[in-house]
Amino acid sequence: MTSLRARVDDAGTTGYLVVVASAALLAVASVVVTASPAGFVDPGIALAFCAFIALGEFVRITLPGGRDAAPLAAAGALGYVLLTTYPHDHATVHSALQVVAVVTVAMLVGVAPHAAVGRAPALDSMSRRLLSIGVAAALFRATGLDAKASEYPNPVLAFVMIGVVILTLVVDAVIAAAVRAGTDRAPFSAVLRNEIRAQIGIGSAIGATGALIALAATIMGSWALPVFVVPLLLTQFSFRRYAAIRESSLQTIRALSRVTELGGYTESGHSRRVSLLAVAVGRELGMSDADLRDLEYAALMHDIGQLSLAEPIPGGATVVAAPGDQRRIARLGADVIRQTGVLDNVASIVAQQAEPYRRAHDVGRRDVPLAARIIKAVNAYDDLVGDSFEAGRRLNALERLRLGMAYEYDPTVVDSLAQTVERTARLGV
Repeated sequence: MTSLRARVDDAGTTGYLVVVASAALLAVASVVVTASPAGFVDPGIALAFCAFIALGEFVRITLPGGRDAAPLAAAGALGYVLLTTYPHDHATVHSALQVVAVVTVAMLVGVAPHAAVGRAPALDSMSRRLLSIGVAAALFRATGLDAKASEYPNPVLAFVMIGVVILTLVVDAVIAAAVRAGTDRAPFSAVLRNEIRAQIGIGSAIGATGALIALAATIMGSWALPVFVVPLLLTQFSFRRYAAIRESSLQTIRALSRVTELGGYTESGHSRRVSLLAVAVGRELGMSDADLRDLEYAALMHDIGQLSLAEPIPGGATVVAAPGDQRRIARLGADVIRQTGVLDNVASIVAQQAEPYRRAHDVGRRDVPLAARIIKAVNAYDDLVGDSFEAGRRLNALERLRLGMAYEYDPTVVDSLAQTVERTARLGV
């Protein structure tokens, strides 16, 4: 088992290194070729898009799921790829390698201020976007498709651009899924579904904006770029505010989860350990970003119902409590969460965390959500192990969970938990 997990870890690292190394080679080759006397054309257009992309890199944002993104820069890069003509019927002749070179320089300029203060973006994120732009440039410019499509009316050209954008987004999703599946130890198919969902949202908006920039520039020239900058910046500012509110909500929930610890009902750090381990298991089982967020919230607040107890459970270990008491604690905790009016899914997960797994398949009973099954197993494990790093306690806790797989605990969840525990133990976490 250890050798198998080691190979999986090596595969995740290899995928990351392959993406970063491929992007680095592409960037160096494109800059070297473009820097030759005959390699750089239309410098005014190139500088205008370089400035636009650099600005987009500077005002980058973090998307749900921890994805680092620069939508403004991505839209500008796609616009430069898809640009076919400039005002006065000036046909653009910049090569696919020049596109990659301009995007590379713009990325470096845009992230330089972040790197200077220690906030450099993730290399795999930048590498993935550079490779995706390279694929789009190869599809549209290196094949001569840009010259052929520009001979047709604008509607036909727009459809061709949309096709290139869709293929580019698919490639980006596949590369992102390959990296995340390795680093998160999650099934590739499940991670790919997550990435495609993300692309359907902001990815489609980026692609459409890139195509619009290219079409508008045929009439407006470089003025198309500042025209698009203002609404895009406002939209990005609104999204940043939304992300900040989400982060503030998470911090509030984390603070509330410590109430049971401060009151002596649970051990210090219990809710945080359960949350981290539950999210790791959920990610390995292929849960979506939205489901992982609900799982994290529910795991943080899964013990809040213990505040209703007249006498605390020794050590806060609900695993030793009677089944009826476990369900009552879960129900009371869910009632507290429902009072917020905005966390109904989380409340449902907390309410069902004490339900036995086998009953999920009894006739007439509603299935217990995967998130609730994860919290049940992870909570029992942490109740038995706590903050101990002793290998014996970990093995004994996992063995006790395995003994309950016929009735109490989901076997799939327990297996994933065991693999996650083994991996974190090997890494010294």
